[in-house]
Amino acid sequence: MGHTRRGRGGELHHPRLYDVAATVAFAGFRRPVFDGLVALSGAAAGDRVLDVGCGTGYLTRRVARAVGADGAVVGVDPSAPMVAHARRVSPSGCHFHVAGAQAIPEPDASFDLVVASLAVHHIPADLRAGAFHEMHRVLRPGGRLLIVDLRPASGPLARRLSVHSVPADVVERVTALVTAAGLRVVATGTRRPRLYYVRAERARVRGAASRDP
Repeated sequence: MGHTRRGRGGELHHPRLYDVAATVAFAGFRRPVFDGLVALSGAAAGDRVLDVGCGTGYLTRRVARAVGADGAVVGVDPSAPMVAHARRVSPSGCHFHVAGAQAIPEPDASFDLVVASLAVHHIPADLRAGAFHEMHRVLRPGGRLLIVDLRPASGPLARRLSVHSVPADVVERVTALVTAAGLRVVATGTRRPRLYYVRAERARVRGAASRDP
């Protein structure tokens, strides 16, 4: 889906170039694609949401529209330039940390929803298990997780032209990480143009009321 120069750990450091590349990669349909992801996540008014690997905060801002003034969205990303840009262009209901997914500076059970779009493939393989355990930790009981990332390119030409090499069993690998972190996978699927998703949830506390729709 386009790329910019990466730093250590796979982080990106050129926010404006990244946004231009993303616009081109989504062929002008970035907004409807991401609004579709927000709907898929189930983000609702009043929710507190964490955006892991938020980059320039594009999804963060789209989620903020869904949760409204009574909700809040927190973005985390290891790239200081990306976070600085996100802070400049985001509304007051969005807050950001410069932090890796494997060390999220937020309290236990403090979010209704965790989302991560086009982020997992940037997390070094040896840190991914820790990142998913952190996502579990910050979710409240009954909280939801949505992972969205690149699926393998179809056809030999598309594979040759693809910037990112995606393993054929990427969904199985991610669902295994989600399950190992203690979350229950509730759905997997694909979205256009070349995305897969995994939806999961943290176990509820018996007898607790649900805020889910």
